[in-house]
Amino acid sequence: MYYTALRPYTLKRLEEIGRADILVGIPAYNNERTIAHVIQMVSHGLDKYYKEHKNVIMIADGGSTDDTREMVKEFQLKPWQEKLLSIYRGPGGKGTAFRSIFEAAVRLDVKACIVVDSDIRSITSDWVQHLLSPVLEKGYQYVTPVYCRHKYDGTISNNIVYNLTRALYGRRIRQPIGGDFAFSREVAAYYIDQPVWDTEIARFGIDIWMTTQAIVQGFKICQANLGVKVHDAKDPAAHLGPMFRQVVWTIFYLMEQNESYWKKTKKSTPVETFGAEKCSEPEPIKVDLDGLIYNFQVGFKQFRSFWKDILDADSYSDLKKASRMSAKDFSLPVETWVRILYELAATFHYWPMNRNKLVDLMTPLYYARVASFVRETWDMDSSKAEEIVEKNAEAFEQQKGYLLKMWDKKRKVYEKLSERV
Repeated sequence: MYYTALRPYTLKRLEEIGRADILVGIPAYNNERTIAHVIQMVSHGLDKYYKEHKNVIMIADGGSTDDTREMVKEFQLKPWQEKLLSIYRGPGGKGTAFRSIFEAAVRLDVKACIVVDSDIRSITSDWVQHLLSPVLEKGYQYVTPVYCRHKYDGTISNNIVYNLTRALYGRRIRQPIGGDFAFSREVAAYYIDQPVWDTEIARFGIDIWMTTQAIVQGFKICQANLGVKVHDAKDPAAHLGPMFRQVVWTIFYLMEQNESYWKKTKKSTPVETFGAEKCSEPEPIKVDLDGLIYNFQVGFKQFRSFWKDILDADSYSDLKKASRMSAKDFSLPVETWVRILYELAATFHYWPMNRNKLVDLMTPLYYARVASFVRETWDMDSSKAEEIVEKNAEAFEQQKGYLLKMWDKKRKVYEKLSERV
């Protein structure tokens, strides 16, 4: 057990700085190619919009093995800006990096704090103002991002996180795991006090945990439109399986913690949005459709008997049909996907042992749903594909009654199957 994510030299540096109005936190790990650009845009933004404020830029490094820290040390800020480079303490992961930033925000008694990812190539100086102004000028306590993203960037958000956050907690927060946020000192202090820093949330899942907690605790939330997002995007067929497992595990864990809240939430409401108004078409992202389908088909052969026991007959029948389809006509209907996720969440609830294994066995279903979304939107631009995302989110809300039904029904399924995994 450890009681702070800040090392002694970081604590001493914070003591030297004393107080600040604004803290910008940048969690980093092996980002030597992009970190200087991110710091430069943050520095320019603070100089352009908040020169009269005392501001600090903190890089929370996870022990990079490349030249990330050297790039940070060499970068020269404006003379009136403070730079703080820290290697955080605790479990390796973005969550612990954020904890160190939360602690610094409280110790510096800031008015507002923002965090931005260290791999963003499209960040501009205006992002600083778009994120900070709702907190500093409008009284908001938590600001989430809205981006113009390519239709195949953010497939986990588009097919899982946005839908579940909206249906469960009643807020139409488009990018609950966007990576770039703003919040008040009070929110940072609340996060520090939560008993999650020796759990998996300290390694992954911090973004959705922050957003969910902000909703449930009643903090005043808005969105900031940041324009186009260009970062080190990944092909979902090759790289996003681990992220699916991490995010889904955290969402299901939070469902248990906040059961009384989401069970009484009946409908969703929009979230006020500020920031950029124009949006251009993002740069394209290549997706291996055949690879997605292959990953699903292999998973079906390996786990079909397990899926048949976990899922209802209609869901399993749709999966069986999809397993025989080619890329030309591949489809897994959104209604089926909604039922699958709701059934998996309810099963997770009654599955206290080997939960990671349970989510692992369901990962090929994510590939199937992404393949279906890719096939459906193949000839659309990103704005048209966004209309499909919104339509799918409505389906999650409309079928929430099915989740409530499954939540109370799955105990018998668990008792039958728990020893098979």
